[in-house]
Amino acid sequence: MHLHKYERIWLISGISALILFLTILGFGAFYLGTHPQSHGVIIDPGNIEANEAFQTENLGLTKVDDDKYIVNIVATAFNYDLGVDDEGKPVKNIKIPKGATVLFQVVTPDVVHGFNIAGTNVNMMVEPGFISSIETEMNQAGEFTLLCNEYCGVGHHMMFATVEVYE
Repeated sequence: MHLHKYERIWLISGISALILFLTILGFGAFYLGTHPQSHGVIIDPGNIEANEAFQTENLGLTKVDDDKYIVNIVATAFNYDLGVDDEGKPVKNIKIPKGATVLFQVVTPDVVHGFNIAGTNVNMMVEPGFISSIETEMNQAGEFTLLCNEYCGVGHHMMFATVEVYE
């Protein structure tokens, strides 16, 4: 079989690019240990309250140790459920001391939601049936917006809360 000069050049370029791409992907996956989350914690999306961490009284910020906190959140249709205050009103903001290490654990009973604290490195997808978690250190003081960055329906634009990192 005879290949024209330009066909040979394009064929060699394409195969070389494919080999380079697969080499970079393999390097990242095997040497650097980059991989998709395969050890996700499963939860029944129809019965989130069965998990103690996501019962109403355990939602929101919980101090675990000196400068270590856990924030449990339920993302539902157009709302982040951060628990209730002493008067029984829904909480719409979280106050975290500067320098604290925070583990955010988020679940959803309905559809895929996003969990993004603008201006920080906290960004994850929340899927029904899984506990999505990310641990970060809140080193920058200020007020940050917690928003849903995955379209979840017509009220998507109303799905936000506030995270305040104080001195």
